[in-house]
Amino acid sequence: MKRSRFSDEQIIAIVKEQEAGMATAELCRRHGTSSATFYNWKAKYGGLEVSEAKRLRALEDENAELKRLLAEAMRNIAVLKDISSKKMVTPDAKRNAVAKARDRFRLSERRACSLIGIARRVVHYEPTRPDDAGLRQRLRDLAGERCRFGYRRLGYLLAREGLVPNHKKLLRIYREEGLKVRRRGGRKRALGTRAPMTMPQGSNQRWSLDFVSDAFACGRRFRILCVVDELASCGRWPSAHAGMPGAGGRHVAVGCPGRT
Repeated sequence: MKRSRFSDEQIIAIVKEQEAGMATAELCRRHGTSSATFYNWKAKYGGLEVSEAKRLRALEDENAELKRLLAEAMRNIAVLKDISSKKMVTPDAKRNAVAKARDRFRLSERRACSLIGIARRVVHYEPTRPDDAGLRQRLRDLAGERCRFGYRRLGYLLAREGLVPNHKKLLRIYREEGLKVRRRGGRKRALGTRAPMTMPQGSNQRWSLDFVSDAFACGRRFRILCVVDELASCGRWPSAHAGMPGAGGRHVAVGCPGRT
């Protein structure tokens, strides 16, 4: 906003001259202003003292500054919502976010870097990694020959050939080439200490059962359920059926002949 060439004190003095009885036309001719400008001054500064005018000016400047800060905060929030769809952890992700913010919201590089949280020298940094085409090709060949070797064992094979890359670099190339080997499942082991099976001390305490099957000459199959007392080595008469579902075993009485 263009500021007036008259200060607040001068404007108040001009308004007071008109209030003292000087004609408006003469007052405007003397100070080189138009009548419209004078009446705008009178509507704004009429009846005010110099101290009050200074306080009004300070309030207007403070209000303008608050509006500017609010507009910047709202714009920053809009920028962050638009570019923060993923976590920006790596420098490459932050460089892309800075470029996106500058392109969409017309931000300066300094402001975009401050908003994203990255130094300008990191944005301008250009990596100077050597060409690892030979190392990558040899690593792929060895991984094809040794399908179950991880990056460490492949590194030992490369070292025998005179290629000794840093272990972190080797792991990075190993992952970029998609050579990661799927881990085999571990062997399942029993938890705790196994208690020995107790032996029966009397008859009719532990029974064992099993199915046996056979077929007639016509090809029809049948099954026989055998139930035996482990201690007495005796059992009920075998139960034979052409078709015996699992529920049918519940109807077979368990016990030795002559025992209840």
